[in-house]
Amino acid sequence: MFSQEDLQKIREAVQAAEPRTRGEIVPMVVPSSARYRDASHRAGLALALLVLTVVLTADYGWTSWAGWAGWGWSRHEAGWIVMAVGLAYVLGQWLGSFPACIRLMVSRARMAAKVRLRAERAFYEHGLHRTREGTGVLIMVSLLERQVQVLADRAIDARVAPGTWDRLVQDLIKGITDGRPTEALCRAIARCGDLLARHFPARDGDNPDELADELIQEK
Repeated sequence: MFSQEDLQKIREAVQAAEPRTRGEIVPMVVPSSARYRDASHRAGLALALLVLTVVLTADYGWTSWAGWAGWGWSRHEAGWIVMAVGLAYVLGQWLGSFPACIRLMVSRARMAAKVRLRAERAFYEHGLHRTREGTGVLIMVSLLERQVQVLADRAIDARVAPGTWDRLVQDLIKGITDGRPTEALCRAIARCGDLLARHFPARDGDNPDELADELIQEK
């Protein structure tokens, strides 16, 4: 998703934002926040039920019309119906592994909860909780869910009002959806830096760079 030039732009955005504040900004992108294995099962069941309904309806219509016409009853073999339903389930399971189908089968509330949990895990895995003044901020983009989670450490949460990050999140999502992920992420980092600079301005000679400036990309 990001070229080396894009990664350099993101790194420079972090390096431009952090010297003005005691905060530490960590951008991160993950392909998904969960595997959603049940989405494949649900898609398989849905397609199997659809095929079963279509087959039985068509069979009923044909036999009714044939009986009215005096041609006798004509029924499908039960084995063919079972085979058709089984193949439909397998096909549905395969389709359920695609992001578009997963988003259709999984509620937004559940995806939001998974993204939140993934961001909380990443916050500790990448050491954002270890900053000297509790001023780490994680901006995590989860591509499959098309959601963004911003997590700030305790000192920032104590000063920043709830809902402060909402506009940043919405603008970042829109930029990614519009095909401008690098530009949108750099802009989000800059806005985060502006906010941190107001609440946690840098001190002369005492502003260590505690965390790496590179974009974290996980497979």
